[in-house]
Amino acid sequence: MAQEGKQTILLVDDEEDIRDVLRIALSNSGYDVLTAKDGDEALRIFSETRPPIVLTDIKMPGMIDGIELLQRIKRENPDTEVVMITGHGDMDLAIQSLKNEATDFITKPINVEALRVSLQRVEEKILMKKKLMEYTQKLEAMILEKTELRDRLSSLGLMIGSISHGMKGLLTNLDAGLYLLDSGIAKNHKERLQEGLETVRQTTGRIKKLVLDILFYAKERELKIRPSEVVPFAAEVADVIENKIKDKPMELVRKFDRAPKQWNIDPDFLRTALINILENAVDACLEDTEKPFHQITFETLEQDGELVFNIQDNGTGMDSDTLEKAFNLFFSTKGTKGTGFGLFITDNIIKQHGGTIQVKSARGKGTQFCIRIPSPDPDA
Repeated sequence: MAQEGKQTILLVDDEEDIRDVLRIALSNSGYDVLTAKDGDEALRIFSETRPPIVLTDIKMPGMIDGIELLQRIKRENPDTEVVMITGHGDMDLAIQSLKNEATDFITKPINVEALRVSLQRVEEKILMKKKLMEYTQKLEAMILEKTELRDRLSSLGLMIGSISHGMKGLLTNLDAGLYLLDSGIAKNHKERLQEGLETVRQTTGRIKKLVLDILFYAKERELKIRPSEVVPFAAEVADVIENKIKDKPMELVRKFDRAPKQWNIDPDFLRTALINILENAVDACLEDTEKPFHQITFETLEQDGELVFNIQDNGTGMDSDTLEKAFNLFFSTKGTKGTGFGLFITDNIIKQHGGTIQVKSARGKGTQFCIRIPSPDPDA
């Protein structure tokens, strides 16, 4: 009867002679048999061993009879198959047991062949449940895979559209710069040459950033966490931004005096994240024509066991709707100048570090980003 390995069965009957006879018959059929003389003992053994099959008499002395035992077993583990043993005059109880989800019942005196057939049906039901569970898991995995594929294709379509739109604007700017260069060369016009050169330089920089963002988005890479000197790292990030604003009416204020000496980070990834935020701050200040001069504050410190970066500007700021969508993929308020990759990538980098980003902003007053990064084990 037991087809795949040795199946365990719990036999429950208050008559010792019946238990002995059935135990021998079941053992000869390949079962590992546990026995109990009443419902209380049966529940204790069931809780300890969780056998997949229980064979129990309906009428037993004590507070827990066969029906009560069936109900408790089903509450504890609905997948357990329970076969009831009943007398010829107990058909009402047998029907009641079936209503309580008993798998089958056999009548006394027990015919070993009838018991064999009943348990064979039980094993077929167990096997069917197992196959159904495996099929369900495979189906769920296929659905998840198809959902992920659909989402990737959807993201790919959005990405292509966003990139195409952004690239079109960049190419238009590049054409304008080349026109200015050609015109300046033809007329020996130094100012036009300088203007064209600056346009080409800015546009090629944006194209480079767009390509790097696409590569970052397309290729997943594990962090390379290592102990890094915080102040030199932050200074390097600040140098990149100061080089971008040296001819513009704004200043970058460094506040590194409270920074820890070292922190476990991936400096390459984190550099990208911070530069994305700082470049957004620069753009927000350039777009703000209400103020004659702008300031960006870049602060790093250790607080509550975390490495904190505060980046604050007094640029245009964001309204609540823009703030809510700021980290969405492909969301940008920069028109042809943006592709919507920057803050999305930044958010992912900070999350990979186990950190968080908080943003406060008000239209016309500026924006503040607070990045908090715990210090993980570099070998984790």
